[in-house]
Amino acid sequence: MTFYTDLDSPIGRLILKTDGTVLTGIYMDVPDHSPRGLEHWVRDPEAIPLRKTARQLEQYFEGKRRAFDLPLRLEGTDFQQRAWRNLMEIPYGETRSYGEQARRIGNPHASRAVGLANGRNPIPIVVPCHRVIGADGSLTGFGGGIERKRWLLAHEGMSCFG
Repeated sequence: MTFYTDLDSPIGRLILKTDGTVLTGIYMDVPDHSPRGLEHWVRDPEAIPLRKTARQLEQYFEGKRRAFDLPLRLEGTDFQQRAWRNLMEIPYGETRSYGEQARRIGNPHASRAVGLANGRNPIPIVVPCHRVIGADGSLTGFGGGIERKRWLLAHEGMSCFG
């Protein structure tokens, strides 16, 4: 069974998803990022993974949390899994280029594939795909839109993106 709840945030409404044990998704309320099958999910804001996620996201948005401590399930290909694990190594307040991320996962010519994997990240913010930028420092690609990416980076203290 799939459970969900909503969370109002400074970047808009977020939909949090769980299987009852671990966090399995965060969706932003934008046309291309809406969850499929929401009508079959059960709204349960008291589900423990959802309560814990909501609390930690609220702390993050209040500037009181820099790292998340949540049980996650990231379902994807082996390549996507490597890319997503690498995202979680990018410290709060820092960025990497897609090329640098590709090098760090052992595939230096895969920057486009890394971008595609990041775009399929099912748990944005917690798995910080917003911290990956173009080689020239430009803000490229983010499922929630460039303005949300800019806001998240500025929130983490990167004023050149604010």
